[in-house]
Amino acid sequence: MAHHLDALETRDPEAREAALMAALPDQIANAQKNSAALAEILQGVDPTLVTSRAALARLPVTRKYQLLERQQALRAQDPFGGFATIGWKGMVRSAGVRRVYQSPGPIYEPEGHAPDYWRAARAMAAAGFEAGDLVHNCFSYHLTPGAWIMESGAHALGCAVIPGGVGNTEQQLAAVADLRPVAYSGTPSFLKILIEKAAEAGQKLSITKALVSGEACPPSLRDWFTQQGVVAYQCYATADVGLIAYETAAREGLVIDEGVIVEIVRPGTGDPVPVGEVGEVVVTVLNPDYPLIRFGTGDLSAILPGTCPTGRTGQRIKGWVGRADQTTKIRGMFVHPGQVAEIVKRFPEVSKARLVVTGEMANDQMALHVETGLLADEGLKTRVADAVRDVTKLRGEVHLVAQGSLANDGKVIEDARSYQ
Repeated sequence: MAHHLDALETRDPEAREAALMAALPDQIANAQKNSAALAEILQGVDPTLVTSRAALARLPVTRKYQLLERQQALRAQDPFGGFATIGWKGMVRSAGVRRVYQSPGPIYEPEGHAPDYWRAARAMAAAGFEAGDLVHNCFSYHLTPGAWIMESGAHALGCAVIPGGVGNTEQQLAAVADLRPVAYSGTPSFLKILIEKAAEAGQKLSITKALVSGEACPPSLRDWFTQQGVVAYQCYATADVGLIAYETAAREGLVIDEGVIVEIVRPGTGDPVPVGEVGEVVVTVLNPDYPLIRFGTGDLSAILPGTCPTGRTGQRIKGWVGRADQTTKIRGMFVHPGQVAEIVKRFPEVSKARLVVTGEMANDQMALHVETGLLADEGLKTRVADAVRDVTKLRGEVHLVAQGSLANDGKVIEDARSYQ
């Protein structure tokens, strides 16, 4: 089908899975040998035994706040916190860094020398970008990697790029009018601004296709772009791991990139959830320069069953549906999803739980709703209540609810308090 980047996208699913699992041992060994942080995190792990998703799921998850903490602790010696295997003169690991980026935190990310370093070309191809296209790139070129992620993908496809960046709308519209790019990369909100400002000036944009990211693009906005003559597709990427998944012409979720292994885990744990259940996106990226193993993105999504109607055979995710970090302060105490998971693990009779916080300002009330087949077991309710107090140091009610009755939205802690 048109707009496939290469044959990897349509290979047999079992062949893809075998190739990804075969790459794991070398990536883990590389991380243990050349990344001080991952050598510590993966201490005692035999890389030769990590050849399946079940084995991968037994490794610890590293979440973004942990990456930030390590970077802050080692800032003077290693701005990458010991996670990167490359650096520059004077660092423990020298040579290999082409650029260094700063994300909010601040968190610093390295860029190596591999072409299409973040693998964005695959998403651009799915969005209809072709060799010879002129792309107006409106991600920021200031410190953050977003613009460079897209630019490297465009160059890999053979596209030319206008480094538009953000802001300066009138100047950008003048460049668009003069140079007539056919493609756009950037946030959907800025694309909307460009289209509206152009219309006010009596200008019809030459742009007919777009790859948007960085914020939500709901179907209503996508349809509005189509009405304006721009066919827009989304991709899901982060500064840490690059492209994770991308939209196709089927408009049925996002297809997972060929260079990453994605798991969906229950928030606060490293435990994979069943297909279709919402959980946190955890990514293992096959990048030897920055070998993040089971990196928790903090984003919520779900694996979709089946394959894409466009012929791509990779797994698909639902798309971004929220944030997994639901840490909440209750009566002056922080309660986080990991504590809810700890309570659930103590009771084989409980399959899932959701902590609901209600009340008004200074009158917090909390109740743990647990799915179980023993709805009339008052003894279980008492034991769970004791565990809630033991783990969170707070008292709360316990409600036993039927299996499958809790919402499939990835929420482990729901803050339903009124602040008015």
